[in-house]
Amino acid sequence: MKVILIDDEPVMHLIMRKMLAKYAELQVVGAFADTRAAGDFLAENTDVELAFVDISVPGDSGLAFASKLDKAGSKIQMVFVTSHKDYAVEAFELSVLDYLVKPVTQERLERTIHRALEGRRMVGDSLTASAQIQNVNRVSITALGDFSVRNERGRVKWISSKSAELFAYLLLNRGQRISRARLVADIFAGMTNVNAEKYLNTTVYQLRKSLEPLALRDAIRSENDGYALELADAIIDFEEFERQAVKFKQIDAATVEDALNVERLYTGELFGSKAYVWAIHETERLAELYTSFVKNVVETLFALSKTAAASKLLLKLYAQNPLDESVLSLLLRKHAQDGNKKGLTAQYTEYVRLVKKELGIRPSKALLLLYDSLVSELADNAK
Repeated sequence: MKVILIDDEPVMHLIMRKMLAKYAELQVVGAFADTRAAGDFLAENTDVELAFVDISVPGDSGLAFASKLDKAGSKIQMVFVTSHKDYAVEAFELSVLDYLVKPVTQERLERTIHRALEGRRMVGDSLTASAQIQNVNRVSITALGDFSVRNERGRVKWISSKSAELFAYLLLNRGQRISRARLVADIFAGMTNVNAEKYLNTTVYQLRKSLEPLALRDAIRSENDGYALELADAIIDFEEFERQAVKFKQIDAATVEDALNVERLYTGELFGSKAYVWAIHETERLAELYTSFVKNVVETLFALSKTAAASKLLLKLYAQNPLDESVLSLLLRKHAQDGNKKGLTAQYTEYVRLVKKELGIRPSKALLLLYDSLVSELADNAK
């Protein structure tokens, strides 16, 4: 996949090149300090598939540049890399692939790269399927870590954030009729009933207009004073992750690599930073499934003495919830298996400090006993 960088800070070119060099699938073919030069390059190099764009650059802003590409029907996947968190909503309206805030970490970038490659694969699948009439409008939906909808005609450009939210709501209840009263209560809470009803009417219209360029307008059906989303043969990332994860009744040496590939499908919480209140239950359910799945993978990696791979997964879990004692226990075991007494003590001490500060409690007796036993084991091994 060919990639370009647009940032007026030369040091960011160096940083991003170094970070992207870790991915054999990517090739950085150009780095530009302004959008004009980048636009000229893209006009002559139509095979570029991914662009990392700073918002504040000379010429058109990154937002304006992305908007122009959108209007021109460009298939380039766009990622904003910026210090300006305030532009996240506008970026969402443009349906960019991702929004990274400086300084960018390798782990966060990896999620973006995985999403870009997955998007490329899905588009390729759709283009192949387009030769078959029955699959001409196959839809690919990314909802883990972000939210985007596409088929071979392009990507949905939401007219409003509420139209995207309504689609997301109907997506989680795909194939079911959802009453207008329920939609008003869950999506437009806080408004008077009259205003909420009007806003719902407008949002339904905007959603259908958003879907129209992809020939998906009729996917939103009006039914008995309610609405339903009908999508045939859609590829939905969170459904694919769950389908793959639950297949693993046991993870062992023969299946651990396949399990690691499934882990990569989970690129973030459901709907990412949108964090819709009505989706909390499903968000937590999928997060718990991911956590449980990763713990099983880690146990297998421990058994195979692959502590580096186990550590990477555990640190991802710990970053998501540093108060999860079960994850902390696995991290302590990892340090012990590496013979790292200093790391073991530092990890435990940091956790003690954190739970006291955040919750006003002490670690459980079980964790204390685990820590003491691991320290004693390391001391015995050192004799």
